[in-house]
Amino acid sequence: MIRVTLLVVWFLTTLGGIYFARDLNGLVAGWPLGYWFAAQGGVLLFMAIVLFYAVLAKRQHADGDNTMDFSPLAYSAYKRRINRTFAFYTVGLLCFLGAMAFAEQWGLPKTWMGAVFLFVTVGLYAAIGLKCRTADADEYYVAGRRIPAFYNGMATAADWMSAASFISLAGGLYLQGFSGSGGQPGGLAYVLGWTGGFCLVALLVAPHLRSLNLYTIPDYFAHRYGGIWPRRVAALATVVCSFTYVVAQIYGVGLITSRLTGVHFEIGILLGLGGVLVCSFLGGMRAVTWTQVAQYVVMILAFLIPVSWLAYKQLGNPVAPWVYGQQLDRISKIERELMASPAEQQVIEIYAKRAKEYEKKLADVAQSLETDRAYLKYRVKALMDLRASSEDIEAARRELALLPKTTAAAQELWTRAMEESLSRAKPLAGMPPHVQAFAGQPEGSAQEQAQFTSSRNNFIALVFCLMLGTVGLPHLLTRFYTTPSVAEARTSVAWSLLFIGLLYMAAPALAVLVKWEVMSQLVGQDIAALPAWMAQWSRVDGSLISFADVNGDNRLQFSELKLGADILMLATPEIAGLPYVVSGLVAAGGLAAALSTADGLLLTIGNALSHDLAYQGRTDSNYPMKRVMLSKFALLVVALIAAYFAAQKSTGILNLVTASFSFAAAAFVPALIAGCCWPRATRAGALAGMWVGMGVTCFYIAVNMPWVRQYWSLEGSGLWWGIQPVSAGVFGVAFGTLALLAVSWLTPNRIPRTEPGGQYT
Repeated sequence: MIRVTLLVVWFLTTLGGIYFARDLNGLVAGWPLGYWFAAQGGVLLFMAIVLFYAVLAKRQHADGDNTMDFSPLAYSAYKRRINRTFAFYTVGLLCFLGAMAFAEQWGLPKTWMGAVFLFVTVGLYAAIGLKCRTADADEYYVAGRRIPAFYNGMATAADWMSAASFISLAGGLYLQGFSGSGGQPGGLAYVLGWTGGFCLVALLVAPHLRSLNLYTIPDYFAHRYGGIWPRRVAALATVVCSFTYVVAQIYGVGLITSRLTGVHFEIGILLGLGGVLVCSFLGGMRAVTWTQVAQYVVMILAFLIPVSWLAYKQLGNPVAPWVYGQQLDRISKIERELMASPAEQQVIEIYAKRAKEYEKKLADVAQSLETDRAYLKYRVKALMDLRASSEDIEAARRELALLPKTTAAAQELWTRAMEESLSRAKPLAGMPPHVQAFAGQPEGSAQEQAQFTSSRNNFIALVFCLMLGTVGLPHLLTRFYTTPSVAEARTSVAWSLLFIGLLYMAAPALAVLVKWEVMSQLVGQDIAALPAWMAQWSRVDGSLISFADVNGDNRLQFSELKLGADILMLATPEIAGLPYVVSGLVAAGGLAAALSTADGLLLTIGNALSHDLAYQGRTDSNYPMKRVMLSKFALLVVALIAAYFAAQKSTGILNLVTASFSFAAAAFVPALIAGCCWPRATRAGALAGMWVGMGVTCFYIAVNMPWVRQYWSLEGSGLWWGIQPVSAGVFGVAFGTLALLAVSWLTPNRIPRTEPGGQYT
């Protein structure tokens, strides 16, 4: 009954806080109440629910909740040894940071400092991987089931807080404000969604999984539903959602490594990938767990130090989540000034004119391409005839070389350019007012009311898609197999959410403080006097940052500056003028976030391919060594394939990660929760739910891709009830649940029967 009560509180409070966010506009201690709930109040509520349940369940099951395979005395001695090692590591890390700060004062070159941060941290993770190497199945798959709740919570937090959380979350909040722009949801939906799902994990899933003493999530589906097909389908879904996720992490690895060392992006990917493989390849879950504990300390220091420094610099108080609300009103005033600025209006008009020019080109792509090519050839010849400078001639030749080679390439390029110009031809460069909850106006015209309803519905859909995706992510759920007991699994979830909450309550603060820094310090500066870091980051990847004197006044306007979501956190120390040692620490933290999640994901994929597909869960004495070796081989192959896809820079980190949450929610959640809570769920029902959930999600994402709609000449928006494809998982979960319920009621409920070798019929 207590679980049902807590679930009702979780659901109603979350839904109510979001639905009435626009009405909660009163100020409490300087905070707009609706904004405070989405940025902090919701996270605190989720922490309270998980902690309350863990404490209450521990009291209720004090005598019958111990499933440890070793004596309490031996376990206590093991924890004391781990505590000493962890304290030694933390002190050593702080001493290293102090030494690097001292070296910077003595003139150590920045390139050397970046290399030191990279190789020392990656070397540390590699050393842990070597120290923890193992071929024992229990150690490789579940770290011997003896990770204390505190450290498992820390490792889970590191596994969870991927490159999307560390690198992109604050940037997404900077660009999207409270709820995103127009019909595209975002903003604080990520904070609520990525923390609220832990309530479901704690109340419904984690304790039940730990009580079964299994290895993988597909193991659970085979155990609960029987037969080989639930295992196979779950393994396939594990590979799909984990692969999408790991590509985003490896992209982050390349981004950071290339910035730290100055090497090309693709070389940076390979350098960082070495650190990933040493840990997961050699030691499996045992090595990954202790590596992630070490990485969490690095990443939380790397996140909290710059945001605390910024808060102290701007507001005189380093506790950023407590005080940054003071800047919200100031940012709102600057936004109103920018929207009324003549210089900003001039830039907007220029972008609108460019959009119209691209629109004219797209009306007849072939003719426009031929005209541009003929003009550029003529220009090169004219410059040569006039004996112009070699720089001018080379610039004209470069412009000709960059011209699209085919009509299809030109159409794609000009369409993107037109959309970019249209988005910039809006106030605040297309960004919404930071504090505004949802686009449109509930009391405005019919169009504004429809826009408001669509924006709010998309926000709610994204929140619950991310929450349900949290419940279904295989690499997260596998972590709860590693605790010594069911009670430790519950406590581990509480620790996980606490460690995650430290970053998730600081990320909105960082977005606000950096936005204030950009608006008050960068905007209005002479173009020639802009900081060097802007040009340096633009050379790493032009999509990360771009700026140009569009209106020719030699001043940087807000609409002339574009920051990508993946740049904000990494560039924060330079934006704030902090010492370079902080930049090195932030880069090391971002690398730790990407590596920690990539470790867990690659291990999960390798285990799914070897344990769940090749050996289909066999656990007899003839197979453990072969399974482990095959898992290592699969892990290596998948890592190289993911590195190839990451090198293509196809989309942002946040988009890839959000897609993986939709896949995980649709594929796993209906069958997983039904298996835990509804004895009537059948094998056929589970399979139907998984196939229908994945199919609907993939279909909805695919049918709303622009090139798919163009190729098949599909008319209209293709959206169901106006919900954007980023939240496709909500439809997958809904249809998958209906399929599971219907088929389960129509098929007999057969209890799985175990055969020798771990097979089920």
